[in-house]
Amino acid sequence: MNGSDLGARQLSEEAKIANGIYGVIVGSGVMAADSGTSVTQLAVAVVVTLLVYWAAERYAHVVARRIKLGRRQSRSELRRELSDGWELVTASYLPLLVLVTASLLGADLTASVVSALVFSTALLVLSGWRVGGEANLGPAQRFVSAAVAGAFGVVMIILQSFLH
Repeated sequence: MNGSDLGARQLSEEAKIANGIYGVIVGSGVMAADSGTSVTQLAVAVVVTLLVYWAAERYAHVVARRIKLGRRQSRSELRRELSDGWELVTASYLPLLVLVTASLLGADLTASVVSALVFSTALLVLSGWRVGGEANLGPAQRFVSAAVAGAFGVVMIILQSFLH
């Protein structure tokens, strides 16, 4: 593998991590702000919102690539571009599973949402810690990385409590 392949592969891994973090934050934002009448409606709202975000991001990449290349992309280039970024959507599957499971165990909508938001916050903290480790940060800097990532989840929990 040459240097540019390694750089592209690293960038791809960085993009996957970033998309995953972004997906958890956006999914949490929808859960915090939505006042749906049921867990099912809320779960659908989260998935649809994330699909719209994914489609908008892919569209922006396709348009930017076309401008950069000065031509239309080939079918294989388009297929590759449209197959990227799914972490934005799939990263919220576990928080959605917590949302649905809490509901099935008898929690009301608010308690189910709080459970999912707490879980999302834990995922963000773990992601921040992981990113800090992959960036070879020292323990104090990794802690800061984890705390900053987790702060997004805490904000969502606070938002949810103020809105409902």
